[in-house]
Amino acid sequence: MDDASIKFATHILRRLGEELNPSVDQGIIELVKNSYDADALTCTVELDRVGGASGSVTVADDGDGMSLEQILEGWLVLGSSTKTTSKRTRLNRIPAGNKGLGRLAALRLGRKATLVTRPARSQVEYVVEIDWTKYDKVRLVEDVQLPIIARARTESHSGTSVRISALRRPIGRMEVKRLARSMILLADPFGADPSGFSPVLKTSEFRDLEKLVQDRYFRDADYHLVAVLTDGRIEAEVRDFQGRVLFGAGHEEIAVGRDGAPYRSPDSYFDLWAFTLSRQAFSTRSTSIQEVRSWIEAFGGVHLYLNGLRVAPYGNAGSDWLDMNLRRVQSPEERPSTNNSIGRVAVDDPTGKLTQKTDRGGFIEGTAFEELRFFAQDSLEWMARRRLAAAEARRGRERTAAPTQTYHARTSLREQIEKAPPEIRPNLELALERYDRVRQHEADALRREIQLYRTLSTAGITAATFAHESSGNPLKVIAQSLNAIKFRGQKALEGRYAETLANPVESIREATESLGVLSTATLRLVEADKRRVGRVDLHSTVLKVLEVFDPFLAGRDVTLEQKLSSAKPFLQGTEAAVESIVTNFLNNSLAAFEDSSNPQRLLSISSEILEDVWLFRVSDNGPGVEGIGLREIWLPGNTRRPGGTGLGLTIVRDAVADLGGTVSAEAHGELGGATFTVELPILGVE
Repeated sequence: MDDASIKFATHILRRLGEELNPSVDQGIIELVKNSYDADALTCTVELDRVGGASGSVTVADDGDGMSLEQILEGWLVLGSSTKTTSKRTRLNRIPAGNKGLGRLAALRLGRKATLVTRPARSQVEYVVEIDWTKYDKVRLVEDVQLPIIARARTESHSGTSVRISALRRPIGRMEVKRLARSMILLADPFGADPSGFSPVLKTSEFRDLEKLVQDRYFRDADYHLVAVLTDGRIEAEVRDFQGRVLFGAGHEEIAVGRDGAPYRSPDSYFDLWAFTLSRQAFSTRSTSIQEVRSWIEAFGGVHLYLNGLRVAPYGNAGSDWLDMNLRRVQSPEERPSTNNSIGRVAVDDPTGKLTQKTDRGGFIEGTAFEELRFFAQDSLEWMARRRLAAAEARRGRERTAAPTQTYHARTSLREQIEKAPPEIRPNLELALERYDRVRQHEADALRREIQLYRTLSTAGITAATFAHESSGNPLKVIAQSLNAIKFRGQKALEGRYAETLANPVESIREATESLGVLSTATLRLVEADKRRVGRVDLHSTVLKVLEVFDPFLAGRDVTLEQKLSSAKPFLQGTEAAVESIVTNFLNNSLAAFEDSSNPQRLLSISSEILEDVWLFRVSDNGPGVEGIGLREIWLPGNTRRPGGTGLGLTIVRDAVADLGGTVSAEAHGELGGATFTVELPILGVE
């Protein structure tokens, strides 16, 4: 009797690769998981020209590498794996992949796959090259032999790289985007994992997605709470999406219910990123709300780390150990939950005040743990109070500015509800609340549209103001011709060039540079992040606008007197709104100088701090406001300038109102021309 064995046809490899992992991103992530399981600290996924058939994908790491035996008995054995989730790796990781089939899908993305691996504590490296076209020419898988080459190391560190070349099909943007998200989810989102796994994406074709893996989604958070507990006392700050401080407080204000008593807990550090998960909030961002939602679903809640090691179950799904969701239900406004925030409490406890349970499932809830919980909860409560106070102040300004008719109509409706029979009054109250929510939603949508309109209008006004300076030949032709004139003039005139052509050529060069600033000014005004609400450093924003306008002021012989307060005031709003105010004032003065016969053109910009108000003043020595009333200058379309839009001061008026401030004008101020004064409420001063 003859012995026999089951053999596999080569087309089985193709079918397995396609059916096990049909998406490109999941195939590549399987190789990244292999790097994680190999205790790599860094895994780099490099996509090179993947938009075409000649592209390649390389996954390289600095892990432990593979020995010859591991290649033969592990990597080349499909459908079997020596990994098990019950056995942790050298760096105490739980293996992410253990099926032994996932890498097949990745390896078949291209027509050729090359493995180079350098095992730890070895001076050799092994190379295996798989040419899938050879399998298309034979009937059985075992008919293709795979030589394993041993050679001297080409890198000093251990690790493995897999290069997949001659891609079978292009890899598109959406697939790379899914890959970036998968890499984020696989890595520790805080970088607090002591094993320190760090995936890196490199792709020249999709630079924004490459940056996404580096930055993760933390920058999409609208608020970032940072609270530090040192020797039982708290200090905390709330920052905006750019890391700028909105609020800050010390122990007495945060621990308001403890009468100044310290927390009897080890030194700790509390980070919390809170997101506004609405489509409107994400309308100006490169990431989508679905991506951030998925990320928070995987990592949301507050995770707890002790001496650098994460402690379960805190932060796991269903573990709301700080009662964030309960408190949000009790008082929903301005409070985070596990569904819209992600955070960590990092505890430094070298003396062992916190004691883990015998089964390692969390801490024994003694005094130290309870006080740690109070520290985090009190920090959250303080942030909620400050955000609520800011919201109340904003609503107060909105209520004050609301039309009188609307106020009286709602008051009358409320009075009628109070007079209604008790049995129907609750339904009427509920209907009114629903109406208020819908109305607020519509108002928010309108406010965002108005902000965009102002930004685009300001950019248009800026372009129109300087359009006449860029007429004629393109700037590039002017610059090239100017260089030619300079070169030929110096050659032909030799020593006489300096006294004949040097000054005119330099004047043309300066004028050309002035025109070149126009595109920069326009693009800066329409940057999406500037329309996001956050901390705005007022003087910094003013100086940036002045820097853009500097060539124009110099080109028109305008002397700028800058007298900004030495303090650094800031408010909560949008940078676009403040830029709109300053830009339109400058445009207004430059236009006024065109109608002035005064050869000494003077522009003054000043500011001062009056308690919690920023007073900003712009004056010039132009002809002032003439031929139009001071009330009419704020109305859209009212302008005395030929070709003017009449929108500049309207935008100023509305932007100032949005920021909760006031603006006024003098027809003939301190310099003889118009003077405009803006007063804006500020959060604080540095």
